[in-house]
Amino acid sequence: MKIKKVLGILVLFSVIIVGTGIIVGAEGNQLKTDNFIEDTLLGNPLITESSAVADVEEILTEPEPEVPETSGQTLAQVLTSLEHSGGVKFINVLRGLLGLAVILFICFLFSVNRKAINWSVVARGLIFQVLLALGVLYVPFIQSFFEIIGKLFVYVLQSAEAGAEFLLGGLINNESLGYIFAFKILPTVIFFSAISSLLFYWGIIQVVVRGLAWVMLRIMKLSGPESLSLAGNIFLGQTESPLLIKAYLEKLNKSELFLVMVGGMATMAGGVLAAYIGFLGGTDPVAQMIFAKHLLAASVMAAPGAVVAAKIIVPQTERIDKVASINTEKIGANPLDAFSNGTTDGMKLAVNIAAMLLTYIAAIAFINIVLGKIGHWTDLNQWIALHTTYSRFSLQFILGYALSPLMWLMGVPAADMAYLGQLLGEKTILNEFVGYGSLAAMIKNGLLQPKSIIMATYLLCGFANFSSVGIQIGGIGALAPNQRIHLSSLGMRALLAGAISALISATLIGMLMG
Repeated sequence: MKIKKVLGILVLFSVIIVGTGIIVGAEGNQLKTDNFIEDTLLGNPLITESSAVADVEEILTEPEPEVPETSGQTLAQVLTSLEHSGGVKFINVLRGLLGLAVILFICFLFSVNRKAINWSVVARGLIFQVLLALGVLYVPFIQSFFEIIGKLFVYVLQSAEAGAEFLLGGLINNESLGYIFAFKILPTVIFFSAISSLLFYWGIIQVVVRGLAWVMLRIMKLSGPESLSLAGNIFLGQTESPLLIKAYLEKLNKSELFLVMVGGMATMAGGVLAAYIGFLGGTDPVAQMIFAKHLLAASVMAAPGAVVAAKIIVPQTERIDKVASINTEKIGANPLDAFSNGTTDGMKLAVNIAAMLLTYIAAIAFINIVLGKIGHWTDLNQWIALHTTYSRFSLQFILGYALSPLMWLMGVPAADMAYLGQLLGEKTILNEFVGYGSLAAMIKNGLLQPKSIIMATYLLCGFANFSSVGIQIGGIGALAPNQRIHLSSLGMRALLAGAISALISATLIGMLMG
């Protein structure tokens, strides 16, 4: 066990050293804003002279000379042109294959039983992910399907905004990320929770989950409970989805339980997905629909990605039951009661999200103040401003450059490696809301190329962060007390597997996108 960990650390350390040597001389394009929240998320000094921020429509362009000029285009137009650019580049495929090999090797290093790995199941999961990626990028009828579902999410956003405007009126300020989040995004979480509760009461969600579970059961040869839980995770949260298989939780073997945990870490709940659409798309309905399509595709792709990572790290060694029935317990006495219960649950979730973001962003600001002082005393701030994409020594700088080599392997454009490394680090150490908040700030300030924006959308998918380990131990452990020992022992591996699922999806999108 110790040898395995040492080898893993040596491999990762070697990659970091080599990659950082390639990256660290790059010239940066860090922009300072007049917004405290954006400056905190971007790692800028909190007390600066005001500077004008160019519109994202004017500066969100590809740096390569062969790409047509995109000045004057909106964000939605730039992203749409990227999606229709067509053509798979050979160099992107090579980098992507190298990245996939390294990612799968990391899984292999942390496997509890390497000899028992069923590579057929792993291959099926990878092929499923590749087909989904190709479909989202290049197959018209699959694109249309995701766009139709995406429009439904946009309608939910618009409906929630109408309710928020009635309550809050002129408090809604579309120019500030803080106001957008507090008065537009959080109401969306509440409204979507109410709708989901109503759909669950009517049995609509159960029908969709059964259909997806049937596909996964046939394609990836999973057990019945695994398939139901994994399908449910595409729409429900990491503690709500296990309720679908409540009757089976205490009987799950170690590999099945691990996949239930990884599925929760890797995918996104519908309520927060709707929130991210509003966060990234801003007030542009076309941009909202583009992000809705990719966020939904990211959550769907995460399901087979979770299978790939989970079945390498904790392989199946026991006989499995292919049959499972979904939990049919009602969540209300009637439709109105179900809608009201969903509203209450959504309010609790929204308050929890707001409280976590308040404390996490405050913690980032405090850490950056301390690191900024250290950088000032050692003249490190000046060196960083001259030689990197950051303006000073900060948490974002540390995370960005520590994970830049991994971003290179994934196929992220060179100028954006540190930024996407920062996003992945924030998602893992803090949570995905902070990560998407930083991504929204980067988009608004024109720091990322269009391809990087799309890749980051997939990279940040899921709840794979340290706090989720505790949430799963508490949530699933309450439903199956006899599994608490396994939940606690598998928690960190589930976090790793959930993060790897997102890495695989982002790598495949980077490989196949022009």
